[in-house]
Amino acid sequence: MTIRFSRVALTTALLASAAIPAQAEQVFNRIAAFAVADNLPKDADKATRTSAEIITATEDGMELIYSDSPYGAIGFVDITDPHAPKPLGALKMGGEPTSVAVAGAKALVAVNTSESKQKPSGKLSVVDIATKKEEASCDLGGQPDSIALSHDKTFAAIAIENERDEELNDGKLPQMPAGDLVIVDLKDGVADCGSIRHVAVTGLAEIAPEDPEPEFVAINDKGEIALTLQENNHIVIIDGKTGTVRSHFSAGTVDLQGIDSKSNGALKFTDKQDARKREPDAVKWLGNDRLVVANEGDYEGGSRGFTIFDTTGKILYEAGSSFEHEVARLGHYPEKRSKAKGIEPEGLEAATFGGQPYFFVLAERASVVGVFKDTGGAPELMQILPSGISPEGAVAIPGRSLLVTANEADLREDGGAGAHVMLYEYAEGEKAYPTLQSAMVDDAPIGWGALSGLVGDAEKDGTFYAVSDSFYSMQPTIYTIDATKKPAEITRALVVKREGQPAQKLDLEGITLDGKGGFWLASEGDSAKLVPHALYNVNEKGEIKKEIALPAELLQGETRFGFEGITSIGSGAEQTLWMAVQREWGTDEKGFVKLVSYKPESKEWGAVRYPLDKADKGWVGLSEITAHGDYVYIIERDNQIGDAARIKKLYRVAIANLKPGKIGGELPVVNKEEVHDFIPDLKAATNGYVLDKLEGFAFDKAGKAYAVTDNDGVDDSSGETLFFAVDLEGIN
Repeated sequence: MTIRFSRVALTTALLASAAIPAQAEQVFNRIAAFAVADNLPKDADKATRTSAEIITATEDGMELIYSDSPYGAIGFVDITDPHAPKPLGALKMGGEPTSVAVAGAKALVAVNTSESKQKPSGKLSVVDIATKKEEASCDLGGQPDSIALSHDKTFAAIAIENERDEELNDGKLPQMPAGDLVIVDLKDGVADCGSIRHVAVTGLAEIAPEDPEPEFVAINDKGEIALTLQENNHIVIIDGKTGTVRSHFSAGTVDLQGIDSKSNGALKFTDKQDARKREPDAVKWLGNDRLVVANEGDYEGGSRGFTIFDTTGKILYEAGSSFEHEVARLGHYPEKRSKAKGIEPEGLEAATFGGQPYFFVLAERASVVGVFKDTGGAPELMQILPSGISPEGAVAIPGRSLLVTANEADLREDGGAGAHVMLYEYAEGEKAYPTLQSAMVDDAPIGWGALSGLVGDAEKDGTFYAVSDSFYSMQPTIYTIDATKKPAEITRALVVKREGQPAQKLDLEGITLDGKGGFWLASEGDSAKLVPHALYNVNEKGEIKKEIALPAELLQGETRFGFEGITSIGSGAEQTLWMAVQREWGTDEKGFVKLVSYKPESKEWGAVRYPLDKADKGWVGLSEITAHGDYVYIIERDNQIGDAARIKKLYRVAIANLKPGKIGGELPVVNKEEVHDFIPDLKAATNGYVLDKLEGFAFDKAGKAYAVTDNDGVDDSSGETLFFAVDLEGIN
């Protein structure tokens, strides 16, 4: 079945700029983040890779249990106080846990014990939750994926995937042995191994019917099992009591419009893809007669959204590219995944909060959760929540007004964030996220991300300009931000151009006004990639009018850690540009970096030395410089994330003391004064972990200060951007 998608307006309630309502609404906000590595034993190597994938909760909602595939364990989290989750340890499972569910006092864990893809095997383990011990197990006869329990807890259904080897024959199907569905009876949470029934689902799909690839299961109140065959692009409905196939249908295809299909360093939502296979991953029942599927794609498809079907395969709603557009408005679009499957919706959850049915769509590559009101007709997108990196599973606990996500990526080895479990509460209040969104122009979002430098407009209160860095190498852009709206809104994207075409080889990290309607831009540079360290003067149309190379004396010993900010002091013949160099260069004494000056009129260069704080771990450098009043304000930060972050601070240096020396000679050292510690702001903003890259800071015309973080273009990053006012009251 192929349908043409026409964009459906989801809801103006999601991200519309509006005054605070007279009566507070019920919203979801993150209240805590739990680091999965905290569940490692005390004697374990703390660098051990961990993950949180599929997650569930005990029946009283006081404890979480998640599968941790790389560690080969299930983890336990105490959420008696959901604002302060506590580690309860992990239990090794003798294989790779793929899914977990709870029946009374027991946890049922699907475990992959396969010797190889060609010799799949697995077991269903019964774990006593109180003692954290494995009590029994059943041989499943194949490699399991998803597990679900009937509502009356009398049986469990397990998808036996026997997943394909992507290295064998380029991953082409068929690859035997075939997978199937296992149904096992339960009594008091204990599996009756003798009751195991294998339900064959071969011969149903149009794609490789002899090799079904069962992926995900869900069970409704009537005991009907919905099973997705992801690579086969098929959905099967099975009677859980008899094991009889009730119905089955192709998930079909979608004609996508207004997408970005090229991973080329630019965000342009102008492409299309016809007949894109859905290839659903997760499935959830909406009542007993409708199904919602997340169309991740894994083999040849992925339609970037989700679909609601009835049990006969009739399409009741198709999201098409609409959800992806809303994600892009938040700066969470993963541009490097454009030529693949975009945001890749993968996980789902469905539950009723406050008498209102909702379902939740987890976008793996965008690291967000879409909160949809289930209206029975076209769903309404109410919020998009920030998650950890790569949300895989979720569990709703309506009795405690909680939603929980499990986020699988562990990037600690490369200095990134580890895997996290995120907790959200449904309560009266305002949406804490997003803090910044973009407008829609011609039915497409203004694409943005990786914001670095920031400067305030000289004439309009609450107006700022920001630049994106080299992540968007084919689209260097100056963004106009309206901070008077809530959330703040990107209203315009001005591409930096050479002779009318997007400029290449720029690494924009700083921006300041030139006093003539245009801007001075600082490019950090990277000689290894042929990106010059330079200054650029652009006019109001974004056209480069001047390109200023750095002097040879400054470039001696240069590294890729160049200019990270630029500001302007004075005007006309007296105008001086000041740039902050991020890290030590060449013969710089360790712990000192340069603030570099340049006078456009006389073309004179100079510098002073700036003393850095000492890092407990990693390095410390500068991220921004901005002039205001009698001072220049400087962001100094370490390169640490989460609990390891120590230095995210605002310092200032008196302009009167900025007396540059000759580059190559002895440079004066300036005195700095601490003005503000950003770590409390970054912790409190959305109750996540402390973000690494605080990179922009500026004042508006009225003197109100704002800061912004760089989300690295959603590449090995959660994609979160925080744009927030900074309270400097009492600072003279």
